[in-house]
Amino acid sequence: MEDKRFSAAALTLGFCLFVVAARSAFGDVSYSFPEEMKRGSVIGNVAKDLGLDVNRLSARKARIDTEGNRKRYCDINVNTGELTVAERIDREALCGKKTVCVLKQELVLENPLESHRININIQDVNDNTPAFKKDVIKFEINEIAIKGTRFLLEEAHDADIGTNAVQSYSIDQNEHFTLAVSSKAGGRIYCELVLDKELDREQQQELTLTLTAVDGGTPPRSGTVVIHVTVLDANDNAPVFSQSVYKVSLPENSPLNTVVLTVSATDADEGVNGEVLFEFSHVSESDSSTFSLNPNSGQIGLTGPLDYEEESTYELQIQATDGLGLVSFATVIIEILDINDNAPVIVIKTLHSPVPENAAPGTEVGIINVQDRDSENNQKVHCSIQQSVPFKLVPSIKNYYSLVTTGELDRELVSDYNITITASDEGSPPLSSSKTLHLSVADVNDNPPVFEEQSYSAHVKENNKAGSSVCRVAARDPDWRQNGTVVYFLSPSDVSGAPVSSFVSINGDTGVLHAVRSFDYEQLKSFKVLVLARDNGSPPLSSNVSVSVWISDENDNSPQILYPSPEGHSFMTEMVPKAAQSGSLVSKVIAVDADSGQNAWLSYHMVKATEPGLFTIGEHSGEIRMQRDISESDHMKQNLVLSVRDNGQPSLSVTCTVYLLISDNLAELPELKDMSYEESSSKLTFYLIIALVSVSTFFLTFIIIVLAVRFCHRRKSRLLFDGAVAIPSAYLPPNYAEVEGAGTLRSSYNYDAYLTTGSRTSDFNFITSYSDRTLPADLTLKKTHASVEDLEGFDGAGNDSQVWPLGFFS
Repeated sequence: MEDKRFSAAALTLGFCLFVVAARSAFGDVSYSFPEEMKRGSVIGNVAKDLGLDVNRLSARKARIDTEGNRKRYCDINVNTGELTVAERIDREALCGKKTVCVLKQELVLENPLESHRININIQDVNDNTPAFKKDVIKFEINEIAIKGTRFLLEEAHDADIGTNAVQSYSIDQNEHFTLAVSSKAGGRIYCELVLDKELDREQQQELTLTLTAVDGGTPPRSGTVVIHVTVLDANDNAPVFSQSVYKVSLPENSPLNTVVLTVSATDADEGVNGEVLFEFSHVSESDSSTFSLNPNSGQIGLTGPLDYEEESTYELQIQATDGLGLVSFATVIIEILDINDNAPVIVIKTLHSPVPENAAPGTEVGIINVQDRDSENNQKVHCSIQQSVPFKLVPSIKNYYSLVTTGELDRELVSDYNITITASDEGSPPLSSSKTLHLSVADVNDNPPVFEEQSYSAHVKENNKAGSSVCRVAARDPDWRQNGTVVYFLSPSDVSGAPVSSFVSINGDTGVLHAVRSFDYEQLKSFKVLVLARDNGSPPLSSNVSVSVWISDENDNSPQILYPSPEGHSFMTEMVPKAAQSGSLVSKVIAVDADSGQNAWLSYHMVKATEPGLFTIGEHSGEIRMQRDISESDHMKQNLVLSVRDNGQPSLSVTCTVYLLISDNLAELPELKDMSYEESSSKLTFYLIIALVSVSTFFLTFIIIVLAVRFCHRRKSRLLFDGAVAIPSAYLPPNYAEVEGAGTLRSSYNYDAYLTTGSRTSDFNFITSYSDRTLPADLTLKKTHASVEDLEGFDGAGNDSQVWPLGFFS
């Protein structure tokens, strides 16, 4: 063990002597470096020698790649740019007895891609001791051997080379033998035992000598072997090989037991002295397991697999020994021929995944390295992509390819690519290999939300509950994650002077619109809302859509009777002449409904009548007509209870009472007063007014009645009431204008309404017809100013009341 060690001082000195850096004209760098240095030892500053920026080594991902080696013996310090030892380097294991041992490494940098070859010349260190194959060298020398006879001695084997190999031999002092040391071609040293004094078997049968082999290292190492000489009789010829060097070529795919070659040697002696045996001399264990040697025939056979990529040349030492121990040596050089037995290997050096979908054409997304361990044409490789994908391979430096984009990417169409790269060599037959890369496309917010419909319509029934759902809008965004997450908003606007947010709200996540209030069709029939859909990308994209909200009518308004006034409001009486015939128009019920559509379709029905069958009402027109002629048995006072019903579901209705007086003579009017007394409500104010009028105007009333009777007899034939009915304007609701050829009556009907300016309980009615049966203009009734003066203050409210002829107080 002590012989295998050497001092740290010697290593340091060797390092200082042998580490030399030299840059080539092509950007490569070479170093000389001793073997057996410790891990971490600095070989040289490759960054400085190549002129690289040390500060950018880390950013450019500087690394050492091997070429054809299984181990990575060197590494680079990206902080200092120094090339250091990564693994123990044993020159003898790497190169054997080769004179030059070069370790090839490759420095690779990215951004931009750059490669530099580093050649490290491994210098030999004297770390091996000379050793002999045998512990004892035996010679049998005939006693007749003459002085000067030479006996070739076995060489000592030293794994080191050059001066560190065996440089000298010595033998201990004796009287019969001296040592002759010579050099062979190639610098190898061998020695011969020279007989200096003839042997005398009778005096001495055996001699024992010690042979010492010394190498030229510092400090030198040595090895010894014992020489045992047996004195015999004559064997003066050693075996002679037919060739001193044998050369043969062998394909690496040769099968086992293949005969490599046969060596031959002859011995001029006869008998036992001429019998020759062959054996390997100083062959490593790996070589001896690969080849075999027949000791009798000299045939060398293949016993192990060959691999050109592992070992391209074998050098075997063959020893021939005759029967009495004389030996000779020959060298067999076996050259291994390369065949295309290695498929290309695809190595992914860099892969940028995912790739943004907005990456410009020509963007580099990966770096591919292709290696083939074969040689010459078998090592030439071509790479390609067979698929139809928006990527291609661009050749870069030796055996490197850049994977770049060839077109625009769209994650919404294709989100992942499986790219198969095929590498084929130029061997015969060619070999190929494939590798699949998985490349993802990263999403970019390049798509705004898109609504499923161009516009939306929502129908909501009126009187809805606040918070009820109106409709749902939906927008889709094909982007991914937050870029495709849609949030909904209401665009600020006004509806009927109020903000839209006071009518509806929207759920930002679901797009459901909710009613904020209860809608009334009669106030608001429709409105529009602008909904905004926005994604969560950066920057966000948005789109909008119009939502039309239509309020559907519900039957929530009962019909409203305009004429006559519903019960409890006032008392009105119309006169029907006794001569009225069947089908004559007596009166008309006018009603409206604030709803719309079928909810506002009104039908008129007679609920109750004093004389059933005397009058009829049009179901759709509301016209009250004579169903038959008036008979003497019919009562003068006729009360009709009428119902107005809409067409809603459920139907709503309202009733009113029409008071009719069958009479041709105004003298009968007092009975009408009785009817009003019976039918009207007994309100205190009403009776006070009746009493006041009766006492204060009795005389005036008598005169008016007499004049009215005379007037009626004169024009009785014209008062058949086939015309329209007067409608007091006081019964028109504020929202309705005066009826002028509109409403539910024919366009030929016109109505004028007259009433007092006092309390509603003091109203009276005067009917005027503007039909074709209307009185002539010259017979139109006028106010009697003389009578009016006596009735001022009649209403009891301090207001002047107007008294019309033929009017009746109710």
